[in-house]
Amino acid sequence: MTQNDPGNDYPLSEVPMHARKGLASTAMVLLGFTFFTATMFAGGKLGVAFGFAEMLSVIVIGNLLLGLYAAGLGYIAFRSGLNSVLMGRLCFGEVGSKLSDLILGFTQIGWYAWGTATAAVVLGKYFELNQGTVLGLMVLFGLGFCATAYIGYRGLEILSYIAVPAMMLLLMLSMWVATDKVGGLDGLLAVVPTGSLDWSTAITLVFGTFVSGATQATNWTRFSRSAKVAVLASLIGFFIGNGLMVLIGAYGAIVYQQPDVVEVLLLQGFAMAAMAMLLLNIWSTQDNTIYNFAVAGCNLLRTRRRRTVTLAGAVIGTLLALLGMYDMLVPYLILLGTVIPPIGGVIMADFFFRWRGRYPRLAEAQLPAFNWPGLCAYGVGTLAAFNSPWIAPLVGIATGALTYVLLIGVLGSRTATAPLQDL
Repeated sequence: MTQNDPGNDYPLSEVPMHARKGLASTAMVLLGFTFFTATMFAGGKLGVAFGFAEMLSVIVIGNLLLGLYAAGLGYIAFRSGLNSVLMGRLCFGEVGSKLSDLILGFTQIGWYAWGTATAAVVLGKYFELNQGTVLGLMVLFGLGFCATAYIGYRGLEILSYIAVPAMMLLLMLSMWVATDKVGGLDGLLAVVPTGSLDWSTAITLVFGTFVSGATQATNWTRFSRSAKVAVLASLIGFFIGNGLMVLIGAYGAIVYQQPDVVEVLLLQGFAMAAMAMLLLNIWSTQDNTIYNFAVAGCNLLRTRRRRTVTLAGAVIGTLLALLGMYDMLVPYLILLGTVIPPIGGVIMADFFFRWRGRYPRLAEAQLPAFNWPGLCAYGVGTLAAFNSPWIAPLVGIATGALTYVLLIGVLGSRTATAPLQDL
């Protein structure tokens, strides 16, 4: 398969303008990615810790920050036609970028394993299946969820056009029933919080649940036809889409003491709809997740065989699901919110400060094996995030970016070493 085969989605090169997509396509794929059950658990924690009005403020601020972060990277993806792992070559070096490949690939395969296990476990509980059957479902889902990712962007797009409207209608119905049960807006405003959470922790929770996804949304925003498409699609996916997931989780916690929309739908009497919601919700994120793994794997191995890497990732994710990934979500979320955001900070500083907003063509750029300012800045950003008493992901992004700018300013660095892009 050649580099220019659109079905292979240009895993090692820029996406040319003739292969770019409009707002509806890009936004729908990103909504399919951000409509994810795990995000609702963050909303559940907010729902019991704040009054309704204050909770809405936390959700808006946290998801606006997340959307702006995704939009910043999305703009770079549009301008360059590159995704985050390919941008990593420019800010970390040809060999150094393998670090970001491993980090991004590892996190996505963990998400894939958790989603696969979740689908099987929830169905097993609902239908009272034995353990052997549940394990069999994990294998079935682990290999089946990757089908649309195997096809490529077009497969993700088709599933999103089916799943997103269906899930949106069902979520709106569920919220309407929940609002009626609690006594309307007056009832929501009258709910007294039963837990406590400070604002810094709450914003960290909202921002951190899907910051790993926002860092890798460049896999699809690089297909954007214009800067406007890239920025708006990012805001729609991460401000509106992720925000809705957090709000649904908060609603469930307030009204039913249950943040999981599948459980809420069961309590509301929509049993079959709940099972359909579960599969659509998880599948529309799983295929994006394994696609992320595949592009990171292609850059790591310097291979254009994206479909082969997709299948290999599905097998690895399925094995992790069988080994018990279902019980490791919380520590995994904390890890993601710490080690991934500094990568985005360094990428943005590299693009805007070092390359002055215009990368060279990747195939023609003369890049060092290791770009030490980028690698050091990532390390400093990660350490700062680990030790921050404040919003760890934001601290990681800002510290990584600032450190990179200072190091480049002190050490100096060449800018364009090859003809600039003209996609």
